[in-house]
Amino acid sequence: MAMEDDGRPRRKITHEIGQDLSLLSVEELTERVALLKTEIARLEEAATRKRASRDAADHFFKK
Repeated sequence: MAMEDDGRPRRKITHEIGQDLSLLSVEELTERVALLKTEIARLEEAATRKRASRDAADHFFKK
């Protein structure tokens, strides 16, 4: 039986910038890449929303 099948919750994937990658498997590295890509997209969306809000406020107060 695989470790994930033993009923215990799976440990959440985390990544620390600059972390030693030599002990990670290819699967773990792939999971982290996916995690970081998702986080980058989330950050870009938040920045876009904030930029739009700031631009709308700038436009409102310039009139």
